[in-house]
Amino acid sequence: MSSSSQHKIALLAPGAMGAALAARMSTHGAGSILTNLDGRSEATRQRARESNMQHASYAEIVERATYIYSVVPPVDAFSVAESIVNAYNAQGSQRDLVFADCNAVNPESVKRIAMLFVGTRITFLDGAIIGLPPSDSFNPGIYVAADPKDLKAFDEFSQMSVEFGLNVIPLKGDGAGIGDASALKMAHAGIVKGTIGLFTTMILAANSASPSTADGLLHALNLSQPVFVDLIIRLLPQMLPKAYRFVGEMEEVGGFVGAGSPGAHTFEGLAGVFARVARSVAGDADVAGDAQLLLKFAEQARET
Repeated sequence: MSSSSQHKIALLAPGAMGAALAARMSTHGAGSILTNLDGRSEATRQRARESNMQHASYAEIVERATYIYSVVPPVDAFSVAESIVNAYNAQGSQRDLVFADCNAVNPESVKRIAMLFVGTRITFLDGAIIGLPPSDSFNPGIYVAADPKDLKAFDEFSQMSVEFGLNVIPLKGDGAGIGDASALKMAHAGIVKGTIGLFTTMILAANSASPSTADGLLHALNLSQPVFVDLIIRLLPQMLPKAYRFVGEMEEVGGFVGAGSPGAHTFEGLAGVFARVARSVAGDADVAGDAQLLLKFAEQARET
């Protein structure tokens, strides 16, 4: 592939992370970023416009783009990849392009997605985004792995991404290949978001016992584990609007740990916890108070 200035970038889709990545690439010289807005809300379309993202059909994307980033909820990762492959095959295309799956899916899921691209001239890369969306003060890490036969395209992708302002960290070395970046994402998410899920579970359980139990829990954590209190203050409010996304991610982590294992059951349970919180945030009357209890706990922790 030629110099980065001639590349056209597509990013699916313009959620909070995707739009922020697109905006960063655009301001670092990538120009307008292609995306697909079919069926998306006006709020999403506005976010796309603000990030210099341009609507295109999947057919237009595979015809014009040289690099495609997939940044979608885990449940949509396979269908988005399938849409790209179907559009490519429908054109009888022989174009060389790269598809980087940057979604929170486990290694088995990403290998199943990679199989869609066999027989095409689309290079498949396995990616994992670690951290919050990019801002003036933060640039998340994007860990990427490739099949050993695709190292030339992998290196070009990594160089281009860095030139356009992204923090790409190639995973290379003995045994590296498709699935490694997703395995890293699963291990990281299991620790970080699993910890948030555990905090959430026990704060709600304490409140269920009594308000005084919840107050006592906060006092006890300040006494014995002040680092945990700092994490609750910072991470719990951030989790609430994103809880719906954590459901699929915890299910993927459970699959990574191993179906039927005690660890997998843990993450299946945490998926249920986040699903309950997501329903509360959405106003489900049966669990309406949960989100407020969590936010109240974090606010009280900040005041102590």
